[in-house]
Amino acid sequence: MVCPLCGTRKGRRACPAVGHSICPNCCGTKRVTEIQCPEDCGYLASAREHPAAVVKRQQDRDVAVLLPTIQALTERQYQLFFLLQSVIVRFNPDGFSGLVDDDVAEATKSLAGTLDTAARGVIYEHPVQSPPARQLVTALKTFLAEIRQRGATVYDGEVAIVLRAIERGARETRNTASGDDAYLTVVARLLHQRREPAASVPEQSLIVP
Repeated sequence: MVCPLCGTRKGRRACPAVGHSICPNCCGTKRVTEIQCPEDCGYLASAREHPAAVVKRQQDRDVAVLLPTIQALTERQYQLFFLLQSVIVRFNPDGFSGLVDDDVAEATKSLAGTLDTAARGVIYEHPVQSPPARQLVTALKTFLAEIRQRGATVYDGEVAIVLRAIERGARETRNTASGDDAYLTVVARLLHQRREPAASVPEQSLIVP
């Protein structure tokens, strides 16, 4: 049986998500990001413990893309970076097929500007033109409010720094890689998350006093 994903190689691995046998290459390269793998999949568990060479090379390339924009962050900012990214990657705007890198750049730039302005004692919402970006700003504000209610200590100044790092990553990756969601795809692979709507608050460790 030919792999239904690539249509060229022979399907050798029974995939519970697809419902057919798929080839090892598609299993290794499309796992989680394009295939909605169930958590009890044996291939998924094995790959997380012992990533294949092709997956390891992809991870190394992804880290190389992300590193220039986050290497100056502190440990707290680094943690906050991935918390915010988990919201962004899984956010699905109402009425649209999904986010693109330009939406992410616009939303994070706007929210960072709003936080910086508020730090100077001026309440001003920096405008957002893209409707998906506008929805993402609201989602990020809601997320920050939720984790603060749960006892996390998150300073607006640190959030602004992290948001600008995300903005730089989205713009730079968009300019150097093909596809209008290249940055989102890279982050999704590194976080092992699907591009789908997020739950209210990701179950990850929070920044606490």
